[in-house]
Amino acid sequence: MTFTFSHDHVGITVVPEDLDATVAWYSRNLDFAVERRFEAHGTTFVFLTAGDVKIELLAGASNRGGEPTQNALTSMRTSRLHHFCLAVADLDAAVSRLLALDVPLIGGPMEIPAIGRRIAFVTDNVGTIIELSAPGTSVSGRKGQAQ
Repeated sequence: MTFTFSHDHVGITVVPEDLDATVAWYSRNLDFAVERRFEAHGTTFVFLTAGDVKIELLAGASNRGGEPTQNALTSMRTSRLHHFCLAVADLDAAVSRLLALDVPLIGGPMEIPAIGRRIAFVTDNVGTIIELSAPGTSVSGRKGQAQ
């Protein structure tokens, strides 16, 4: 199997106190618009778009000044680039191939109904989080059709 990728979005964590100001900055300075804002898994997600470019802001429980978390996937300790996302046609096939190559999952696969996607996460050799994203399951239960 050869991977075929397309760019989906860049994810950036912000502490909750900075979320609205960050949305305003991207809107004001770079003409991004809020495409969608929702809560899932204890995190606020804001998708900003400008043309074909999409940025995902993630704001979880603030841990400013506290002990760093050991789970890189759920770490919202500081404002930083959280991950980048690669869209794949078949998440299960991609996950199977990565597992066969001894690349462990750090999260997922999981269904995110609010955006009609299934996602999973891995890290590269230096800890960069990579999200794999594919169409989710429709209401009828068939894969490949977003809600």
